[in-house]
Amino acid sequence: MNPIIRNAQERRQLVRIAKWLEDRGYRELFANESENLRMMPHGTYSFHMNVPVGGKEDGSDTINISIDVVIMPRSAREGDYPFLVEAKSAGDHANTNKRRKEEAQKINQIRRAYGGGMEFILFLCGYFDNGYLKYVADEGIDWVWEHRIEDFAEFGL
Repeated sequence: MNPIIRNAQERRQLVRIAKWLEDRGYRELFANESENLRMMPHGTYSFHMNVPVGGKEDGSDTINISIDVVIMPRSAREGDYPFLVEAKSAGDHANTNKRRKEEAQKINQIRRAYGGGMEFILFLCGYFDNGYLKYVADEGIDWVWEHRIEDFAEFGL
C-alpha cells in the first residue's frame, strides 16, 4: 500500500479512536503529563507514546518503541498497565505477511520488559486474511475491526 495512503488511513483511524474514547469520558494526555506507563491518570489516552523496552533478548540496551495509542482505562487500579493499540490498515493481502512479524516482535519486546500484564490490541482496517489473524492470535495479540469499534468496550474501555 502506498505510504501516503497508509498514513492517511492511520490518521483517520486515530481520529475514530479518539472520538470513541472521548464519547465515553476519556481525555487525551497533555505533552509530558505522564512519563511512566503505570502513572497515567485513569481515563486518559495518548498517541504515539514511546514505550521503553530492552533492545536485546537479555533486556539490555533499552530502546523506545512508539505505540500508536496508549489507553489507561477509567476502571484501572493503581499499578495496572494501560492498553496498547496499534492502528493497522492493508489495501491487499500481499503486504500483511511481512508486517505480521512486526507486531510479534513488538509484543515480545513488551513482554520481556513488562511481563504478560499488558494488553496489546490491533485496530484493523482493510484486508487481513485468516493466515494473518491466526498468526497474531497465536502470538497472544487480539484485534478490533474499525467497522466494529464498539468492540473496544469488551476490553473494559
